[in-house]
Amino acid sequence: MFIATLKFADKTKAPALLEAHNAWLQRGFADGVFLLAGSLQPNGGGAILAHQASRADFEARLQQDPFVAEGVVTVDFIEVAPGRVDDRLAFLKD
Repeated sequence: MFIATLKFADKTKAPALLEAHNAWLQRGFADGVFLLAGSLQPNGGGAILAHQASRADFEARLQQDPFVAEGVVTVDFIEVAPGRVDDRLAFLKD
């Protein structure tokens, strides 16, 4: 499982790339890789919770985000190996 933060580096480019960024997010959900996407508060960028991908695949997917490719955001991510989870999240241990 991965947690990625996408922090704004050059917000001025964001409006022109927003539609393509949202399409990229939608593909991540449609592919079953993204579990959650949301905004960093206050207005700092975004975060993604992902699973069902290798580290290399997830890194490659992040590089395909138009916001990343065009320098709108910088990416930091961590890999988490779930040990204990609430029963509602048991699928994350697979």
